[in-house]
Parts: sequence; structure tokens; C-alpha cells
Amino acid sequence: MDMKSKFLILSLFFFVLSCGSESPSPYIIKIEKSSDFLKNGDKINLSINSNKKIIENVVFTINDVEVDSDYTIKTKLGENEIKASFNIDDKSYLLKKKIIVFSQKPPKLFTYKIIAEFDHDISSYTQGLEFDNDFLYESTGQYGYSKLKKTDFVSGKTLNNLFLDKTYFGEGLTIMKDRIFQLTWKKKIGFIYDKNSFELIKSFNYDKSVEGWGLCNDGKFIYKSDGSEKIWKLDPETMKEISNINVVTNNKIINKINELEWFDNKIYANTYQFNKEVGLIINPNTGSVEGVIDFSGLKDKVKQHDKLDVQNGIAYNKKRQTFFVTGKYWDKLFEIKIFEDQ
Repeated sequence: MDMKSKFLILSLFFFVLSCGSESPSPYIIKIEKSSDFLKNGDKINLSINSNKKIIENVVFTINDVEVDSDYTIKTKLGENEIKASFNIDDKSYLLKKKIIVFSQKPPKLFTYKIIAEFDHDISSYTQGLEFDNDFLYESTGQYGYSKLKKTDFVSGKTLNNLFLDKTYFGEGLTIMKDRIFQLTWKKKIGFIYDKNSFELIKSFNYDKSVEGWGLCNDGKFIYKSDGSEKIWKLDPETMKEISNINVVTNNKIINKINELEWFDNKIYANTYQFNKEVGLIINPNTGSVEGVIDFSGLKDKVKQHDKLDVQNGIAYNKKRQTFFVTGKYWDKLFEIKIFEDQ
């Protein structure tokens, strides 16, 4: 399969959001643009379209920052909000319209090579995967079966194991400074444990993020996915949400961002997309998808059974300088090298 065909196939996996709805007539915000896929640096012209009269003295803002009607886009990627305020016959109007700003470049395509295979607990609905000191930590889901565990990945021996209360559906995890951070799905609560004993230190509540999906960290901050197109940046001391990015390509917004891993100043992410094995390499500062990893073929190499689900779980092993990936109810853990597809 040539590169163009692969890209077309991969692009079908991504969910596209609409660019917002028009404000009610008789007044609407009109945007003159040269492309359907707006990018930073593009020029747009803003005006008010009316069947009744010419509207003058309009104040335009983008994300509440005032801009000229002739505007060169310089804003965050993803969804942005344009507002227009004006007065007619002593009556005030405020119109709103959403636009999507996309990445400048299409993502590069990556593939993988299997280095080794290890046994993986086929009963584990894998939600989070991370290495620390060459031990593998895993968080699993499903009500009544969610757990946190530490394993020797070579032998498959479980070294520590903690089941969550049956009211919680376990999600992603990450490790910082001898603490394990674990999410739950819909309860909007997460847990912090002592890494060595698995004793609960405290819990924390979510703020604006919708749900709990994936976690990773850069050594200073924690990054959290919530099933939408957003990745949230958190303060690990307070677990408060500081900011967020929108995950976008050059022509799509991507949602259902799942398990996360931090490597080489990028976020590597699984996606819960149409039962396809696709990973993303994301710029954590902008949300731009800089790479798409085609994991196809891995799922075919595990035991096929009725409960078999999507690939989820990606962890970088610093000692071996390789990635490890698995999936929900997979009986194998794959050690792989990821490289650009030429």
C-alpha cells in the first residue's frame, strides 16, 4: 500500500466536528476566507450580513480579545469563538460564531516493528500503562473488575494488586515522585496512591474536564484526556486543571483521545476510534497531531475471542528504549520500535 492510500485510510478513523452554527437572522457574522480549513497566518474579513441595512461600528472579538475586521489569524488550534457587538436604533446586539483553526502541516505517518512478545493478563480491560524502574504498572477498567497492579513484565508475575470499589470504573494512570495517579471514568474522581505500598493517600475531583480517560506526565505537569478532543494540563500538587489543548490535524479535530504516554517532549496517545488500531503523536503545547502511528496487524496476533477489544495501552521503557503496547482483553504485551514510514 502506498503512502497516499495509507493516509486516506487513516483519515477515515477521525471524527470531524462541524465549524459551528450561524447566529439567528436577520443578523449574522459573515466570514470571508480563502480556505475551508483555516490556519494561523490566514487572512479573514469579518462583517455583519443583514437583509435590512449596512451595519457599521461593529466590535469584533476572538476569544474575547478585540480584533480588526480584517484579521490575520493568530490563535489557538481547534475551536475559537468570534463575537460581534453593535447597536441599532438604541438596541444592543451580540452575535457569536465558532470557527476551527487547524494545523499548518499534515501529520507524518509512522509504523512499528515487533521486538518481542510477552504474556499479558487476558482478563485485563487495559486503561493505563506505564513503566517505572523497569516495572510495569497497569490500570484496568469495568465495574467490579477495575484494579491497579504492578508486574514484572518479563515473567508476568504480579507484584502488587489493588481492586477498586465496584462503584468505580478504572481509567488511566501516571507516576510522579513515588505517587501513582489513577482516574475513574464517569464519577469525576481520581485517586493518588503511594507507589510502593499502594496505600491511598487522597482523592481528587475533576474540574471542567468531562470524564477520566488517560494520563501521562512530563515530570512537572500531568496531562489528562477526557474522551473529547481536549487534553488538560494539571498541577500535580492540587490536581487543578490549568489549561487545555485541542487535538487537531491539518483538516480535522480528533476526539476520543484515550491512553497517554510522554516521550521525547511529545504526547503519544491511543484513540478509541471505530475499533481501529491508530496512535497519535501530539505536540503538547499546541495540540497539533505531528504523527499518526498505524498499529494495524497487532490485534490479529493475539488470541481471538468474544470479549476482544481495541488496542489500548502504550508505555515507554527508558532502560530498553522501546515502547510496549497491548489492548483490552489482549493476551499479549508487545515490545516495539516506532519509526517513520518511508
